[in-house]
Amino acid sequence: MNKTNQKIIDTNKKAYFDYEILETAEAGIVLSGSEVKSIKLGNARLRDSFCRLDGGEAWILNFFIAPYDKGNAFAPEPRRNRKLLLHRAEIDRLEGKIRQKGYTLVATKLYFSGNRVKVEIGLGRGKKLYDKRETAREKVVKRDVERQIKESSR
Repeated sequence: MNKTNQKIIDTNKKAYFDYEILETAEAGIVLSGSEVKSIKLGNARLRDSFCRLDGGEAWILNFFIAPYDKGNAFAPEPRRNRKLLLHRAEIDRLEGKIRQKGYTLVATKLYFSGNRVKVEIGLGRGKKLYDKRETAREKVVKRDVERQIKESSR
């Protein structure tokens, strides 16, 4: 689906700081009705979530969705494991890369694509401490350059 029909709900900025994201894939997610309503209100956080491939299935773990306020007493657990919907070929390809090269799967973005909730998962390699420092340094330099350009245009 085209990118213009996306409504971004949450991004995992920590994933981009802790991991070097090499490749991304779009996955659907199995949710209950009250969870979708809670996500529409913006009550979902990807910050500490990660993905695992287990038994030929993809799962997202530690993904927080706040209980829906107007829901019933049988609301699902906020941090339960949720199944990701990927094609078999995608799961096999990701599993091969994870086993061979030591990569990990991290949830990077949560968004609506049309009426469906989608999760962008990234195949990433963990950054070393010096890589994280370099990323922070580049961010500061970029911010200073933008500030200088803005001041000079006045």
